[in-house]
Amino acid sequence: MSYLNTLLFGIYPYLALAIFLLGCLVRYDREQYTWKTSSSQLLESKQLKKGSKAFHIGVIMILLGHFVGLLTPHQVWDFLGVTAAFKQKVAMTLGGVFGIICFYGLTILLKRRLTNPRIRATSSNMDILILVSLYIQLILGLVSILFSFAHLDGSEMLKMMAWAQNIVTFDLTAASAAIASVGFIYKAHIFFGLTLLVLFPFSRLVHIWSLPGRYLRRNYQVVRQKG
Repeated sequence: MSYLNTLLFGIYPYLALAIFLLGCLVRYDREQYTWKTSSSQLLESKQLKKGSKAFHIGVIMILLGHFVGLLTPHQVWDFLGVTAAFKQKVAMTLGGVFGIICFYGLTILLKRRLTNPRIRATSSNMDILILVSLYIQLILGLVSILFSFAHLDGSEMLKMMAWAQNIVTFDLTAASAAIASVGFIYKAHIFFGLTLLVLFPFSRLVHIWSLPGRYLRRNYQVVRQKG
């Protein structure tokens, strides 16, 4: 079990990150024509707009929460007077709210992708796989909130913080040790999250790198009427 724990949560994170970064670089360099969202809005727009808006609001806030919550050292929270128990409750509340918003949007998008004949006909296997994987990951995250009621002191959260921060500082041994006693539901959530990084370069998710920054700063288009 110790070896498996080290493999999944000590070595696999670096493999996933390597595939994520190198895969995106290679795809951008060699297959730029595939670097797109492949939007199906022309085929159906009503459900897409409803689902996409809720999904993006939810997932962006969830990712920000995970990034700040996991990678901010507990000493910073202590300095700010934020206890682990309070942080745990805030994380559960905000994670639950935005998780439900994301779940609502993703359910619409997945149902649309699978049941609309025109959308299904233009969908690749990766399109469906990535949506299903996101759905599983989101469900695991929401279920983990229920398990968190058993330790409102924030003890499990501190272990996952220690794991994430040791991964960032390349302390494989400490990272593996920190997460060894964490509950299965949290380990499953982390594992599927890392697996999404592996799938990322081979899916339409690469469009995340291409935020329309220049579009927001460009000059207004001048349109003149003839005559």
